[in-house]
Amino acid sequence: MTGEATRAEICAVACAEAWRNDGEILASPIGSIPTIGARLARATFEPDLLLTDGEAMLGQGTWALGARPEVIEGWLPYRTIFDLIAAGRRHVMMSPSQIDRYGNANISAIGDFRRPTVALLGVRGAPGNTVNHPTSYWVPRHSARTFVPSVDMVSGVGYDRAARAGSTAARYHHLRRCQPRSPRGARRPGASGGRRSRSRKRRGC
Repeated sequence: MTGEATRAEICAVACAEAWRNDGEILASPIGSIPTIGARLARATFEPDLLLTDGEAMLGQGTWALGARPEVIEGWLPYRTIFDLIAAGRRHVMMSPSQIDRYGNANISAIGDFRRPTVALLGVRGAPGNTVNHPTSYWVPRHSARTFVPSVDMVSGVGYDRAARAGSTAARYHHLRRCQPRSPRGARRPGASGGRRSRSRKRRGC
């Protein structure tokens, strides 16, 4: 142990911070770093978070990626997810293929939707997520291909469109800054002395 945090560790802590003050809701992280972040949040400052095994069981404690929780504390069949979504009792972290400055996210297709150059997942639950409960975005690779002036297809609703739809659609849209703290004396990778590295996390968009 050198005492120096890795970039991946800093990112995991930043993801964990997205769930701070959420209380007893379902955390739905998508991807390795968000999953580590959600489990870290529950193991430290958000003990009431609910976490699944990736299928239909709520797990207790903290378990490794790819492993199963040792203790099952509840059953969460697929149909009940829709009740949690409608009630705003869920916080998902997704990874968009495109996102614009208003927070409109695309996980569906690249190019003209009628004849896309790349077919992705489809909109899936993104529209319902972004208007019914907090939604955070984890973007591991920052590039002009991801951060675009305008998304090719709106899957997750940004705050410009949510505002036009009314206050009900916009109630979970806001920005939260997540600035993880390094261990005392440690320096973040790529950070110069005396300069604070800040990660701007978009939550509820």
